[in-house]
Amino acid sequence: MEGSMLWFNVDKGYGYIQSDADERLYVDSTGFLPGHEPPPRCKGAAVTFERQAQAGEGEAHAIGVAFIVQGDSRRARLRHSRGGSSL
Repeated sequence: MEGSMLWFNVDKGYGYIQSDADERLYVDSTGFLPGHEPPPRCKGAAVTFERQAQAGEGEAHAIGVAFIVQGDSRRARLRHSRGGSSL
């Protein structure tokens, strides 16, 4: 499935994802794939994940979460080629 990060609190180790199917899923720090740990400001970042239903009436969890890497913008590529930092 795909969606976007609603928010993630790095200090507390949890947050929420909004799926493209308009479902809100809980995610904790163990739900991310290695190398895809959330940065402090990831609100709105595109992600892929698997939905894991919880027993009873608990909320659904997202597991296997990975950030979708977007291509660099032209501005960032130009800045990087001139020796500046990327965005």
